[in-house]
Amino acid sequence: MRFIVLALAGLLLAHNGASAQNAKPARTNLTNLLEAEAARFSGLAGVYVKHIPSGEEAAVRGDVHFNSASTIKMAIMVLAYRLVDQKKLNLDQRHELKLADYRGGSGILRYKDPGLKLTIRDIITQMTVTSDNTATDLMIHYVGGTPAVNAFLKEQGFKDMRLVSTVGESFRARAFELLDPKYKSLSMEEVYALGTDDVRWTAPRRELIERINAEAKAKNLPALTRKLGALDENTWLGVATPNEMGRLLVGIETATLVSSKSAEDIKRIMRAQISGARKLPQFLDVPVAHKTGEREGITNDVGMIYAKSGPIVIAVYNMGYTGNSGEADDRIAYVGKVVVDYFDGPAANE
Repeated sequence: MRFIVLALAGLLLAHNGASAQNAKPARTNLTNLLEAEAARFSGLAGVYVKHIPSGEEAAVRGDVHFNSASTIKMAIMVLAYRLVDQKKLNLDQRHELKLADYRGGSGILRYKDPGLKLTIRDIITQMTVTSDNTATDLMIHYVGGTPAVNAFLKEQGFKDMRLVSTVGESFRARAFELLDPKYKSLSMEEVYALGTDDVRWTAPRRELIERINAEAKAKNLPALTRKLGALDENTWLGVATPNEMGRLLVGIETATLVSSKSAEDIKRIMRAQISGARKLPQFLDVPVAHKTGEREGITNDVGMIYAKSGPIVIAVYNMGYTGNSGEADDRIAYVGKVVVDYFDGPAANE
């Protein structure tokens, strides 16, 4: 287990610099550009960029472990479409939403009534465009679970990127298990009940909710979660490096990880992203297909920018930032702009 000290930028740089692989890519103007932009972030930033037509690529802290937040959902989507290509998963199959399926956090499915019948395509779409956590755990189930996602990543040569747990398990680990290890036995319905005011979940569990809320107040759970949850990779939803996420995205753009048909479907969904408008797309007038990820002190955006000179794969991670979240998102947007300007020329994006 690696620990990352978010409070001290100097320690962050020393720790993660030592984590990089010994092999260093040749320094280019693009490398210099990315290093200058990464230095403007508060906290720790990592970036990967590849211009598909020319093959030019560069990275800053490309092999450092970052808290993936929801960007790890890209790996789940790629595996789902590989199963579609293999005729092992049917996008038209329907799933009836049940009480046990609901997850807190981002997304819209938790506002829908049980009994809603979603296609697998619907679930993948919501997992991506609204970063829906209910949809995410459903898709983890349909692709074979966390072990199946990680087996796929390992088979494809991804040494560091991994899905740590389901969303529900992550919520339970970074909150309630920090209060007391016995809460690892909480069911997903109980975990959801502790974060909702919907009587369908809370009414049968009033005593449990009151007891845990009292413990959380006594132990200052929010502070405990920030302190320990941020440090421990095992409480993250996923681990990613800029280089490996970039390689996953290149596999989508070039249709080497999935079929051409599936690649086009994935990119269509990514282009429909409805969050993160202040991140990569903010200063661009060219199409962007992307997936965001956030947690406290963390903001990420990964995807493809369809510049006039051709597709650019980009992955930007920022961990341990301080200050306003919007300003942290702006920093990602500036990276997108300078990268497009580098390949297209400044006038092309004005």
